[in-house]
Amino acid sequence: MDSNLPTFQDILSSAERIKGKAVHTPLLEQPFLNEMVGGRLLIKAENLQRTGSFKFRGAYNRISRIEAKDRKNGVVAYSSGNHAQGVAAAAQLFDITATIVMPRDAPKIKIENTKFYGADIVFYERHQPENRALFAEKIVEETGATLVRPFDDRWLLAGQGTVGLEMVEQAKQMNAPLDMVIVPCGGGGLVSGIAIAMAELSSATEIFAVEPEEFDDTYRSLKSGRIESIDPNVTSICDALLSATPGHMTMAICSKLLNGVLTINDKQAEQAMHHAFSRLKLVTEPGGAAALAAVLSGKIDVYGKTVGIVCSGGNVDEDVFQHALAIG
Repeated sequence: MDSNLPTFQDILSSAERIKGKAVHTPLLEQPFLNEMVGGRLLIKAENLQRTGSFKFRGAYNRISRIEAKDRKNGVVAYSSGNHAQGVAAAAQLFDITATIVMPRDAPKIKIENTKFYGADIVFYERHQPENRALFAEKIVEETGATLVRPFDDRWLLAGQGTVGLEMVEQAKQMNAPLDMVIVPCGGGGLVSGIAIAMAELSSATEIFAVEPEEFDDTYRSLKSGRIESIDPNVTSICDALLSATPGHMTMAICSKLLNGVLTINDKQAEQAMHHAFSRLKLVTEPGGAAALAAVLSGKIDVYGKTVGIVCSGGNVDEDVFQHALAIG
């Protein structure tokens, strides 16, 4: 792989860096769900992570590696909410300022939590996604702050890869070697990091990404061999997965290590949220439940398989969650 891409050793280093800061989240199993699909489902509950999603791992790891002389200028990030919270919380731990560029229609809970961690927010219109990078770059130019990208960054990806490291260790303790790992995918940072860990520790494990049907930019990009963009007019309730394009680094990793990309619709995400709550007692957001949705809706055959499923986040507005429970 490209020498600029994260390595397995980077993931090991990152695991030490975030130890005691990030939560070592549980790997959960529920017999009813196993019976539904005829396989063994092991749910990595990153919705129980600090700030409610896996994003804290990469954000803390990246910020921890900013040189002390540069930290005084703070950090800048752009995000629909989970990366925003991860960066804001990590910056707070380092006692540095954070400015976050967020879509105006981001879930209220994500906006409120980002403010709670002390970050300043600059809003943009989601249907003009190019604005967020421009806003962030302008702030960097004006303040000298460090840009913490949502996925195209070596140390951020290595931090996300610690999810895979933990899954392999936990599955081994359960005497449950993983046949597959299925991961929600927006920009591809989480699935890329996990894929690197799996390639080293469990090379026989197949890795699948899951995207919303209308935001299948990773699938399209892998199929065409070049970075593809999504129509800015489409939408989905899976706000955490609405990246318009995959990253260059994540594409380089996914093109080598992914076994496939699955897609789910909004109703399937809501049904998975319902099952996660009723069977596992987990609160998940729509995008966070995407991998579980792909399995429960039969998008992939898991009969007789042991499958690791990442529930990537649980930051969901009350009305969205109640609607999912009502129709699920």
